[in-house]
Amino acid sequence: MRVFSGLDEFAGAVGEHLGFSDWHTITQERVRLFADATDDHQWIHLDTERAAKGPFGTTIAHGYLTLSLLPMFGAEVYRVDNLTMGVNYGLNKVRFPQPVKVGSKVRAGAELVEVTDVTGGKQAVVKWTIEIEGEEKPACVAEFVVRLIG
Repeated sequence: MRVFSGLDEFAGAVGEHLGFSDWHTITQERVRLFADATDDHQWIHLDTERAAKGPFGTTIAHGYLTLSLLPMFGAEVYRVDNLTMGVNYGLNKVRFPQPVKVGSKVRAGAELVEVTDVTGGKQAVVKWTIEIEGEEKPACVAEFVVRLIG
C-alpha cells in the first residue's frame, strides 16, 4: 500500500501508477447478495444451469458489482493521511470490456490522473483498471472522482 502524508504529497503523484490491490475471488454467494441488494436477479447472474448453456458458459458478476468493489480495492492500494474525510464525488467514465465469470479472480490498479483544488481540500480523478486473472481485457475501466477534505 502506498501511503501519502497529506494532500500536497498526494497531489505530487499526479501521473503516477499508485499500485495494485490483492486478488479477490468473485463467488456465487457475493453475486447473489448483490442481486438481492439491487433487485437485479437476471438469470445470467444467478441461474447456474441456464447460464452454463448461455453465452458465457457460466454465471457472471453484475457490472455494477465489479464497479462497487472500488472502495475495497482503494483501501488496499493507497491511503492519504491527515484528512478529515473523503467523499465519493462521482464517475467520469465507466466501461465493462469483459464479463467477470463467477469463480474468477480480480484485482485493481490505480493511476492518479488529476488533482485540483476545491474548498477545504482537493478533488482527485483516479483511473481504475479492474483486471481478471488470466484474461487480456479488463473487467472494468473507470475514472473515479473523489473529494478529499483536509
